[in-house]
Amino acid sequence: MRKWLFFIPLVAFLGLAVFLFSGLFSDPHLHENVKVEQAMPAFALADLENPAKTVTEKDLLGQPYLLNVWGVWCPTCNAELGFLTSLRAQGVKIVGLYYNQPTDSAFGEQFDLPTLQRDVARKLAEQGNPYQLNILDKDRSLIFDLGVTGAPETFVVDAQGKIRYHMVGDINPNNWPQLEAVYQQLVKESHAGVTP
Repeated sequence: MRKWLFFIPLVAFLGLAVFLFSGLFSDPHLHENVKVEQAMPAFALADLENPAKTVTEKDLLGQPYLLNVWGVWCPTCNAELGFLTSLRAQGVKIVGLYYNQPTDSAFGEQFDLPTLQRDVARKLAEQGNPYQLNILDKDRSLIFDLGVTGAPETFVVDAQGKIRYHMVGDINPNNWPQLEAVYQQLVKESHAGVTP
């Protein structure tokens, strides 16, 4: 019995070592999301530029698009804005989902929409504006429903509103060809009237 007690910590250590070692070779951009091949969650959120206007998932039907989760507080999001703007110039439809940082009233923090709008307008004027529409997820409800773990993240959504691909991290010239293949296939399907 004492021999077995000796091997238990050794087996536990080896199991943990194998688990951690396998993580060294995994691609963090290929984060699996259970929402892939599911319909976009229902939402009714404000347009960041025109908060009186409510946007729903139904408003985005009819054409494939990239749903890009971003925030001005996120350096990687800011770095990808220029490349995303070049994609918009090529005809790629990109919808922004603004990831609002939580505020803590215990520390005197309050949500300030005019300040946020000014910050966003300034950032997009500096870096480029890739968004046909920018949705404000003030309470992070859609972000939670999508299973977002941070920003930036991008979802490729087909014309019928089904999530077809999910990528964690920024979109750049190195990884765009993979997303472009998915996006262009969805564009072809939507022009041909194909329903997946």
